[in-house]
Amino acid sequence: MTDSPTGSATADVSEAPSAMDDPAYRAAVVDLLGAIAYGEISAFERLAEDAKLAPGLEDKVALATLAAGQLDQVAALRTRLEELGADPFEAMTPFRKPIEDFHRHTAPADWWEGLVKAYVGDGIAHDFYREVAAFLDPETRDLVIATLGDTGHADFVVERLRAAFEVDRQLSGRLALWGRRLMGEALTQAQRVAAERDALAALIAGGVDRPGLDLVAIGRMFARMTERHAARMTTLGLAH
Repeated sequence: MTDSPTGSATADVSEAPSAMDDPAYRAAVVDLLGAIAYGEISAFERLAEDAKLAPGLEDKVALATLAAGQLDQVAALRTRLEELGADPFEAMTPFRKPIEDFHRHTAPADWWEGLVKAYVGDGIAHDFYREVAAFLDPETRDLVIATLGDTGHADFVVERLRAAFEVDRQLSGRLALWGRRLMGEALTQAQRVAAERDALAALIAGGVDRPGLDLVAIGRMFARMTERHAARMTTLGLAH
């Protein structure tokens, strides 16, 4: 097609290599999207359960509405996984046990602990996925960032907790300890998932043609996550 500028340009675009042509990269993307999708489903289940503990009808309806919003996030991820030729349910399955293990180890004792967990726990997970998203192709990165956007839950939690602290000063001390425990459990879980899934580990480590993180950079990544956790605790009015 050298005699046609238009035809030449078309050929160049169609023949341009794609990140998805790399089987290892594609496997990493499928893993990541599967993990995020199951995390959103888990968030839906927890918010629905937390709604049962709500002290009033207004809070119950508000939390149930936020729970429904989590399923909207899953739809886009499922569509993208299918576009990549992956079975969304198979992609999510490896992450079911580790995510449910985390929730079993951090079961809230009451309504207030549930609110903090939803805000802090989900925030830490989202921070981790955003860090990994930096190593993705633009289309996948944009999808991940959009999926992790706040659906209004943060404002709901902050408003309810700050009002509660005005009434019960001791509540903030108890929840500050709870927040620190959540941070430790969440970081441990993120490190375990990254280490146990070869494709994700390879994505983070990088390769000859892709940037990655060495051990020092990985340490800085988790330090940034810790700083963001501290900022959330401050927003809630909790000592950290």
